[in-house]
Amino acid sequence: MSQTTFSDDELFGEAAAEMRDDVEEHLAAARAELPEADEVWETEADNVLGVLNALRSALDVGEAEEHLRQAKKWYTMGERADAFDDAADLAAAIEDLEGLIETIRATHDDVSDLTNAVPELRGSLQDLDADGGED
Repeated sequence: MSQTTFSDDELFGEAAAEMRDDVEEHLAAARAELPEADEVWETEADNVLGVLNALRSALDVGEAEEHLRQAKKWYTMGERADAFDDAADLAAAIEDLEGLIETIRATHDDVSDLTNAVPELRGSLQDLDADGGED
């Protein structure tokens, strides 16, 4: 029976390639969880509240944050182990995706605020109309 031997360099190279693959797979999975551009642009609703509710729903990032976390974890491990020959593309992809997720989250929060404010504003305007504008 022949026995295959692996040098430390071969094993390290294989592990580094697997780490890079893990980072890339998690980045791809995170991107797949993000809403499509048309989902946040196009809607069918009868009123502003319907539009806001549809937009708030469309701004769901799903499991994108968890996939980004996993990508960052494996990227950090690879960087600290000096396992990547050139990981500038991974660092840039992580940074871009992190920024986009933060923007989506902030927009979701803004839309949620509007979703709460618009009905209150409508109610106040209706009250004003019912009172005839008198104080």
